[in-house]
Amino acid sequence: MTPKERELLLHVLGEGYDHRAWHGTTLRGSLRGVTAKEAAKRPAPGRHSIWELAVHAAYWKYVVWRKLTGAKRGAFPRAGSNWLAVPSPATEAAWKRDVGLLATCHRDLHAAVEKLDTLTPRRRRLIAGVALHDAYHTGQIQFVKRMIRARETQT
Repeated sequence: MTPKERELLLHVLGEGYDHRAWHGTTLRGSLRGVTAKEAAKRPAPGRHSIWELAVHAAYWKYVVWRKLTGAKRGAFPRAGSNWLAVPSPATEAAWKRDVGLLATCHRDLHAAVEKLDTLTPRRRRLIAGVALHDAYHTGQIQFVKRMIRARETQT
């Protein structure tokens, strides 16, 4: 992998998660100020909550990290895969723990990309894909947040 390729992939990862981005709010920014109560609410029956979206993003960062590092399955700190349930009770401490899990998964992924020696087309797609995944779910979180907060002001 060339230094320019690495720099670009790290930049894209950062812009999707927590670096200043031209496109607006990042995934981390979309969670700032969200309470556990807001995070646990579903915008409509059968729709994902902010909490579920955040842990889903953490899970897929973990999956990409695992594929890049060759780590074995089963090391994700929460039970389940892909769409994980909101803990019950949905406390502020549990919410902060899961937001912290997202941050840890991002740091681990970033570190793995920094250490990569070779960049295959598959690896490039995985890294770019997880950054795009962050941007996609950031939009969903922003939308769900507005829906929940608008509903609260109406009651």
